[in-house]
Formats: sequence, structure tokens, C-alpha cells
Amino acid sequence: MLVLITYDVNTEDAAGRKRLRQIAKQCVNYGQRVQNSVFECLLDAAQCRMLQAKLCKIMDPEKDSLRFYYLGNRYENKIEHFGVKASYNPEDVLML
Repeated sequence: MLVLITYDVNTEDAAGRKRLRQIAKQCVNYGQRVQNSVFECLLDAAQCRMLQAKLCKIMDPEKDSLRFYYLGNRYENKIEHFGVKASYNPEDVLML
């Protein structure tokens, strides 16, 4: 299923900047960054739960927020892209 992950991390202190880097690093391991704090991740249910657990462990629930949007397996018709940065196929191999 395609999952859209967004996050907002409070970066007013060094700990917040570290959390931001750690969350971004985890998301890069699972998907494609489509905007600064937005990732599209093609995951199965187990991967999704594992990533959620990792990100929730990193974040500070008093200062940060995470959002998961479940677009499912038929996501192609649910996404429209306009403007710069050409779209990509999430089922293609990700080059790291």
C-alpha cells in the first residue's frame, strides 16, 4: 500500500534538530521524499507498523507531530501532480 507520511518537528533546540534528521533518515530508508517533510512510502502492513514504531520512538509527542495517510494499493488514481519535479513510479527501484 502507498502511505504518505508527513511530519512537523520542533527545531528550536539541538534535540529537535537531531529528531528531525533521525525521522528524515528513517523515512528515506522506506520511501521517496516528495517535499521537505513529506514522503511517499510503498509498504506492506508489517513494514508500516515497524516504521510507525520507529518514528514514534524518535518524536517528542509534546513538540512534534506525525501524520500517516493510507492511500492503499490503488493509489494511482488518487494522486495528481502539478509543477516542477517530475513524478516518479513508487514501484520502481529506489536508488540510494
